[in-house]
Amino acid sequence: MAPNATICKAALHIADVDRHYYEDHSVTLARHPSETDERMMVRLLAFARHAHEALSFGRGLSTEDEPALWQKDATGLIELWIEVGLPDEKVIRQACGRAREVCVYTYGGRAADQWWKQNEAALARLNNLAVVNLSLEGSRALAGLAQRNMDLHCTIQDGQVLIGDGANAAQMELSTWKGAGA
Repeated sequence: MAPNATICKAALHIADVDRHYYEDHSVTLARHPSETDERMMVRLLAFARHAHEALSFGRGLSTEDEPALWQKDATGLIELWIEVGLPDEKVIRQACGRAREVCVYTYGGRAADQWWKQNEAALARLNNLAVVNLSLEGSRALAGLAQRNMDLHCTIQDGQVLIGDGANAAQMELSTWKGAGA
C-alpha cells in the first residue's frame, strides 16, 4: 500500500445475471494520492464484473509489476490479470505472457479512443487479451458514487451494468473492443 493512501471501504452486493453469480463482498481499496475517484471506481467495477473469492487488488499505482487486480490459483499461477486505464502496450504484452487471461478496462472518452487506435494492431495478436471500454459518461457517473465508506448494489445483465448506493446510480453499457481469443 502506498504511503498516504486514502483507504476506502465498500460493501459490494453483486447480482451478475450473466454469470449466475450472486454474492456480497467487503472490499478495501487503497487509493494512491495520484489516483482519481474515477479510476478507483473503475477498479471496483472491474472487481464486480470478475468477482471471485481469489480475486484481489494489486498494491497500486506505485507498483509496476502488479496489475490493478489479479486472481491466482492455489499454486500461485496468475489466472486473471486486470489493468485499468490506458496502459502501455509493452506492459500488456508482458501481462499476457504471465497470465492465462488479461483484461484491460479503458475509460476517458477521446483519450481512450486515441489509445485504442494507436494500439489496436499490436494488441490484436494477443489471444488471451480482452479490452473493454467504459463511456466517458459512464465512468464519470461511477466516480460520482465514490465515498470513503460505500454500500453499493451492482446488477450486471446483458452487458449492462447498474451500480447504485440507494440515493444515486450509474448505469452503463460496456463496449468490448477486443474479446479474448479474438
